Amino acid sequence: MTQEEKQLLLIDLCARLPYGVKVENTSFSEPQIHTLFGRVSDDEFMMLETYKNVGGEDYRRVTDNAHYTGYLESIKPYLRPLESMTEEETKYKLSNFFRVINTKIEGVGYIPTLNSISAIKYVDWLNANHFDYRGLIPMGLALEAKEGMYE
Repeated sequence: MTQEEKQLLLIDLCARLPYGVKVENTSFSEPQIHTLFGRVSDDEFMMLETYKNVGGEDYRRVTDNAHYTGYLESIKPYLRPLESMTEEETKYKLSNFFRVINTKIEGVGYIPTLNSISAIKYVDWLNANHFDYRGLIPMGLALEAKEGMYE
């Protein structure tokens, strides 16, 4: 993992901490699935709970209140590709975040612009719904979340 990839993953994971992002932790003899809940240092995160893939796509909690740490190079978040956005989520996104306002520019006139508050809220919503808007999955820095993993 390059330094640039580490930095990108660190920025992404820190933004997702409040939303219970699940990660695969490969620092054990068998990879385990944990939920991030804090950061210890630049490359170390705190994790809670262990999940196991039971019967294909069914993820079940197998421990509670067990704390682990994992290093950036041994964890990959489970994220949803943008293409997996449901019709309901798309309608919610369009009705809540993409309100175009007309901004007056001296000498130019009015031009349509996106409200910056809406843009920030949109990124928060993408994080809360575990969407991969940075392209981490194709880069190999994240794994595709299985259906029902975040329910």
